[in-house]
Amino acid sequence: MLTTKEAIALKIETTQGVEAAPDPSADAILVSELSYANEGLRMVERPLIKPTISTEQSIFAGTLKKLTFTAELKGSGTAGVAPEIGQALRCCGMSETIGSSVVYQPVSEGHESCTIYYYQDGRLNKIVGAKGTATINAEAGGLGTIQFEFTGKDAGRVDQNFPALSYNATVPRPFIEVPFSIGGYDAIINSFSLAFGNTISTPGNVREADGYAQVEISKRDPNGSIDPEAQKISVIDFETKFKNGELMDMTTGDVGKVAGNIWNVSAKVGIRDISSGERDQRRTDDLTYGAHETLGDDEFTIEFK
Repeated sequence: MLTTKEAIALKIETTQGVEAAPDPSADAILVSELSYANEGLRMVERPLIKPTISTEQSIFAGTLKKLTFTAELKGSGTAGVAPEIGQALRCCGMSETIGSSVVYQPVSEGHESCTIYYYQDGRLNKIVGAKGTATINAEAGGLGTIQFEFTGKDAGRVDQNFPALSYNATVPRPFIEVPFSIGGYDAIINSFSLAFGNTISTPGNVREADGYAQVEISKRDPNGSIDPEAQKISVIDFETKFKNGELMDMTTGDVGKVAGNIWNVSAKVGIRDISSGERDQRRTDDLTYGAHETLGDDEFTIEFK
């Protein structure tokens, strides 16, 4: 099987854990950096005492599955239409509001789940009841990406050839000509990251065949980093803002210029640490930050327009 011939399709479930049967012509997501593994694997050891020093075979007692993948940040090609990654975002504890643009924002209840079909070269792996977390990364001259990490129940695997998969044809725009700002200051940065910081809970349940209850998102701690060029204190004093615990508005500004293929991220952030860095022999203020709510569930937004 070739690692260069793989694909996924993801669809929101009506009932968590009940297979939603993703349509490869409508629910496929163009991805890279796929990884698939057991999560919470239980192999019960048997520390028996015998005349020999041999170890008894461990007993399989259930596992969940974890699937990670990276997708490009891009619009659908039409303003007001959800992007290809829209369903994946919703299953990472985000609401979706559609108007002239599509806006995603964290929520604390009603988290949606999904079924994921992971096609390998001649094999299909199924995950149901999946929920996840994600991390946005963008660097000057590169593409904005989002890495998803989903945990769900193992729904089996079968031999299957690739179906007819259909992807959104929109081409992403590079992370350049971006009016990034923090605290009203037009910062010169090279890289930006924002992790949703979802805690994925996998409680035990003896009634289930795998010994696990449904996967849940139980906590959220959005956080990230930026690397603005250092300036005189009279221009921007990040050290004082850090020590005073000041919350600041941060936004990437619009990435892209054509309607239907523009995205931006905005957040209310507080600096958690600051250190001196270097970029091409220029000093930087490397900041890690946390994103925090002010009115409730409003730590950050992702907009496609």
